[in-house]
Amino acid sequence: MRLLRTLAVMGVCGAWCVAVWGISNLGLGAEASGAPRPNILLVHCHDLGQHLHCYGVKTVQTPNLDRLAERGVRFARSFCTNPGCSPSRASLFTGRWPHSNGVMGLCHANFAWDLNPDERHLAQILREAGYTTAAVGVIHETASGFQRCGYQRHLRPAAAKPATDAAIGLLRELAQKPQQPFFLSVGFIEPHRLRYPQPDWPGALPNDNSFPGPDLEPDASLGVEVPGYLRDTEGTRRELAGLQGMIRHVDTQFGRLMQALAETGLEPRTLVIFTTDHGIAMPRAKCSVYEPGVQVALILRYPGRPGWHGGVVRQEMISNIDVLPTILDLVGLPVPKRVQGRSFAPLLDGKPYTPRREIFTELTYHDYYDPRRAIRTETHKLIVNFTTAPAFMDPSQCWRPPSETKVPANHAVAYHPHVELYDLAKDPWEQNDVADRPEYAAVRRQLLKRLRQHLIDTQDPILQGAVTSPHHRRSLAILEE
Repeated sequence: MRLLRTLAVMGVCGAWCVAVWGISNLGLGAEASGAPRPNILLVHCHDLGQHLHCYGVKTVQTPNLDRLAERGVRFARSFCTNPGCSPSRASLFTGRWPHSNGVMGLCHANFAWDLNPDERHLAQILREAGYTTAAVGVIHETASGFQRCGYQRHLRPAAAKPATDAAIGLLRELAQKPQQPFFLSVGFIEPHRLRYPQPDWPGALPNDNSFPGPDLEPDASLGVEVPGYLRDTEGTRRELAGLQGMIRHVDTQFGRLMQALAETGLEPRTLVIFTTDHGIAMPRAKCSVYEPGVQVALILRYPGRPGWHGGVVRQEMISNIDVLPTILDLVGLPVPKRVQGRSFAPLLDGKPYTPRREIFTELTYHDYYDPRRAIRTETHKLIVNFTTAPAFMDPSQCWRPPSETKVPANHAVAYHPHVELYDLAKDPWEQNDVADRPEYAAVRRQLLKRLRQHLIDTQDPILQGAVTSPHHRRSLAILEE
């Protein structure tokens, strides 16, 4: 334990809005240098993707997150492992693929997926290294409660404003013990779609879900930018205006949290990282392995270390399974052999670093069984579909979704092919499937081979047949009662 504590003082990092700012002399342990160990503040939200002003969406107002990017490091090409809430978070906090860590679907209610018993959560690792660990709001990577993750405390408010109030209170408490390092995870539910008991838009039914939620206001003061995969309709614009209002609210609360971090005197020794689980909850984004579903915001700032601040934009492809090993690398803890992510600390430190040649993404369960496995390179994306499910899983949570996709033109009668292939250089919105075109045959063969090898190397159970859900297993048990 003494060795772990000595190693733990050597640096720090974080995840989803992870905040950790620390000492600049990371070549020495904090005990040796006389400096306290760095703190870690991790802030993460639902369903944001890269829908921020600093990522090029000019009609979204996010001045506080833009300021973090201007003073920190923004990863322009950051991806999640899975376009679903629980599996993506499970990867973020374990550094392992969803099919490896056990969370291949949602963790709440009858979905009931959970981390494998032997999975190690980031909070567990840091707690054992001497950190105080606490969480506010969303914990969606387990069905077994906050203590399973290694948190000593959990304050439940998940809506952005009360969650921020609770987190600020915790920061003030933690500031009273400046020599005690902490890991604080703050999870906002917004901008997840929220339920309207009595919605007022055309075609809506009671309890449909949309943006910005019953207690927030839409924001179209700068207009609305319709992404290239959606039709420019009145319904789409209404939903996007609501989403923009929700994101602006999240940004305001994030600003309050950063102000409190400064006022408590914790800012100079805390690293801040901001991220999210997956893409926005629009058709063909969330719940799909297309680019809008798996691109995620990732911004960090670490003022005491060159390369970790100053308005840097990194173009290397990063996966969210890379966050945990990066944190452990920075705090001086050994990365467990089971971790499948790769630390990007050397990239920021200006040391030898081999960029990822590909990004792997997957979907198994969300609302229903829809197993998909994908590989994305610098120029192409290949998707293998294991069921004849609808062309995409719609996350609209409305009986009559107000927003419509360009492709497919009629979602109700479109289903998965076996293989999809997209030329991202020519077709960044993935509107033209070229899997069966002769001129792409060599690319298809190569990517199929690389994807298959990844599934073999990581022992993906999809290779053994259909994956059984916890709901299925419970229903079988009921039959035997």
